[in-house]
Amino acid sequence: MGGTAGGGNRRARRTAVALAGAVVGALLAAGCGIRSTTVPVDAGAAPSQVPCTMSAEDVTTQALKGIPVQIYLVCSSQLVTVDRTVQVDETGSDPVRIAQALLDELLLKPPAAERRAGYSTTVPKTLRVGGARSGDRSGTLRLSEQPEDLRSEALAQIVCTYAESDSLAPEGTVVLGGPGNYPPRGYLCTSEMKARPKTVPTLGLGTGA
Repeated sequence: MGGTAGGGNRRARRTAVALAGAVVGALLAAGCGIRSTTVPVDAGAAPSQVPCTMSAEDVTTQALKGIPVQIYLVCSSQLVTVDRTVQVDETGSDPVRIAQALLDELLLKPPAAERRAGYSTTVPKTLRVGGARSGDRSGTLRLSEQPEDLRSEALAQIVCTYAESDSLAPEGTVVLGGPGNYPPRGYLCTSEMKARPKTVPTLGLGTGA
């Protein structure tokens, strides 16, 4: 009788200790705000700075006196517009001057705030632009390198930047040539080009001299 009673008491004590441990564990988990689970949870990578966005303060500090324009830079493998100011009057200046002013902005290394946000330019620093030759289609711009010899991203930046100007693309087509005897070609800035600037730029209608 005594042995049976003693064994029952020991089992009762073990049960009580186990229950107490379970309660304490549950309270600790609840105190930490953690829900217990037997399924592994992948929370993903830690959050990082959102690319291609700048604070309002960064944008404001880049404002300069001049004519506001937009140029296209590369960010997250696509083309994204950024605001610039140039010292030409787009309503009445020579188109070649406008083209060179915009190209100059593309040649510049983006400011620190833009670089932190992931912006870059692929346009070679030695590139220049001039006007049409005799026999060229009206509105032709001649680059110091053959357009098709440029990196696709660089050509896409130039085409889409020039396409924003009514003076350089009055019909929506940017006509570019190079220093050689090859005829100029018309290029369109399309949504596909902006999304995938590494692809071959889209040729517009009526290409050639």
